[in-house]
Amino acid sequence: MNSTGTDGGGGGGGQERELSHVVELVASTDGSDLVSDDQITPLLVQSDKPKINIFTVSYPRRKANKDQIARLIETEASPFTQFIIWLWGGSRYSGLLCMALSSAIYCVMEILLDVCSAQAIPLFEIAFTRCVIISILSLMWLRKTGEPIFGPANVRTLLVSRAFTGCASLIAFIYCIQRLPMSQAMILSFTTPLMASIAARFILHENLKIAYVAGIAFSFFGVLFLLGSPTRIEGVSVEAKAPGMHVFAVLIGLLSSLAGGVSYCFLRAAAKASDQPVGTIFSFGLLSSAVVAICMITAQDFVLPSFYSFVLMIFLSILAFFAELFLARGLQLEKTSKVANIQYLEAALYQLWGMGSLRIALSFGKVVGCFLVFVSACCTMYFGPEKEME
Repeated sequence: MNSTGTDGGGGGGGQERELSHVVELVASTDGSDLVSDDQITPLLVQSDKPKINIFTVSYPRRKANKDQIARLIETEASPFTQFIIWLWGGSRYSGLLCMALSSAIYCVMEILLDVCSAQAIPLFEIAFTRCVIISILSLMWLRKTGEPIFGPANVRTLLVSRAFTGCASLIAFIYCIQRLPMSQAMILSFTTPLMASIAARFILHENLKIAYVAGIAFSFFGVLFLLGSPTRIEGVSVEAKAPGMHVFAVLIGLLSSLAGGVSYCFLRAAAKASDQPVGTIFSFGLLSSAVVAICMITAQDFVLPSFYSFVLMIFLSILAFFAELFLARGLQLEKTSKVANIQYLEAALYQLWGMGSLRIALSFGKVVGCFLVFVSACCTMYFGPEKEME
């Protein structure tokens, strides 16, 4: 009976316990469902959506984004900006075209000097202003791009050599142009590409091909037709008409060309080693500014330029910086013997402008000279881009 009473009395309690147990089971089941609904199911859904982790990266999607950004930049950039980017970017024709653009800028500078007649300023003052502006602009360029100002440690010897040879060429050319007629001084200066090609054979060990030598020879003969015979000495000062002084001035002019040619070789070597050409311009401008300042103080009387002359000097100095910049870039991208021939375009373009504006008398010799220079430059442009294994 005790057991029955116990069973009967425990029946109500058992039912309560069963009911409570069922409630507990239902509660636990609902709780488990809530947990699975709130936590497990969303995780499974999310894993289906991205399907990307650190081991599986969607490279096609990133490439598409880069292509879209590149197209956006191309559409927003002006045609001139796109041309400069393509010209500077190292394409097949970049080296030759950079040298051609440098020659064109130098030609524009000569035209501006003829058209915008200004106050007579001593040459050392003009050279000092030009070197200072070149140094400032190249320093700003280096700081903006984050390049070392004095170049990497392994390139500093080349930069110093380029600065010394370029400065020596500049000082010798100024002396030559003060002692010789303009035509003779220009003819001597146009021997620099030939000197550069010969120096590159020994300094840079470049192959001096017959085609390159022939192109430079054709262009140089064209310059002789354009500028006249180099044996005439009309228009020279009384001191320079003496045979000894004239020969000495010619030798200084040849020394200037030789130093300029060697400077091109050091420029190319330094620009390739440092992977940027602006450091070579800064080293040249910095040293030349100091040397030309000393010569300006000791050798000539200072002339205070007018406002118009000063603005013209600044503008020409900015053009000179870009001419040097494209020249350095052309030498960086192509062999010296290839791009040296393109420098003769400066004389041909100036003569064409002079004959077109009736400032220079039209003659058969000048037409032949322009023809030789342009044919030689076009042949270099056509055959030059064939890259060689260095």
